[in-house]
Amino acid sequence: MTTLDAIDAGKPIVGMIHLPALPGAPGFDGDFEAVRSAALRDARRLAAGGVDALMVENFGDAPFYPDDVPKHVVASMTRLATEIREAVDRPLGVNVLRNDAEAALSVATAAGAAFVRVNVHVGARVTDQGVVEGRAHETMRLRERLDADVAVLADLDVKHSAPLARRHAPRTASGERPLDAEAVAEPIERGLAAGVVVSGAGTGHAVAGEHLAAVAAARDERGLDAPVFVGSGTTVENVADLLATADGAIVGTALKVDGETTAPVDEERVARLVAAADEVR
Repeated sequence: MTTLDAIDAGKPIVGMIHLPALPGAPGFDGDFEAVRSAALRDARRLAAGGVDALMVENFGDAPFYPDDVPKHVVASMTRLATEIREAVDRPLGVNVLRNDAEAALSVATAAGAAFVRVNVHVGARVTDQGVVEGRAHETMRLRERLDADVAVLADLDVKHSAPLARRHAPRTASGERPLDAEAVAEPIERGLAAGVVVSGAGTGHAVAGEHLAAVAAARDERGLDAPVFVGSGTTVENVADLLATADGAIVGTALKVDGETTAPVDEERVARLVAAADEVR
């Protein structure tokens, strides 16, 4: 069974590498070497600041393809992920936006990455790319064909989206949607994900503490041995509180210069957040 053993720290901090626009995207300025340099710079700063793992994501490629990126995106991300793996001694994760799990798994396998994040692994969500459907049945069979030791982290109630149909209770006043134990269990038991990710409504938006606690409680109620990661909104001020419940955090915006998502990584901000996390680790 594929696990997240590569991230051997208790309650790991996973630092995000938000790639600038890749070739073929509207924002690409024709300088791939600048993209490569920025990715390696951020990877090295994250590692120097003390994160336990890295994740690379084609954040600059908006507007995103819903679930099937072109081959040149896969090629670019494979090259960048491979160079990051060679440059920095940290476990690496891959996310291909908006929801190309096949591409993420292929890049991760080729580059020797440890895990992927899949925004919609099971079910369906309404997004700015239209209706995005989970394809766990294809993703996990591809992993078997590739014989890849790559873990899948699956989002619950993924950010920048809404459910296609109301299966559970309406959102609370804080904007979170209560999840029952079955909803938490489905990506793990039926989708074979190694862990789940809980995010706020959008990039950099905090997760409500009661919502995070409800997800962890639902996981425990079903007796599932799967970590719950915070997927957005972790800051130096709230990381200790979040990690009192969560099993790890994927952090991007708070680690950037002036807290701007598209800015370079700020090594000092990384070190401060890691130090705050260490208080509960």
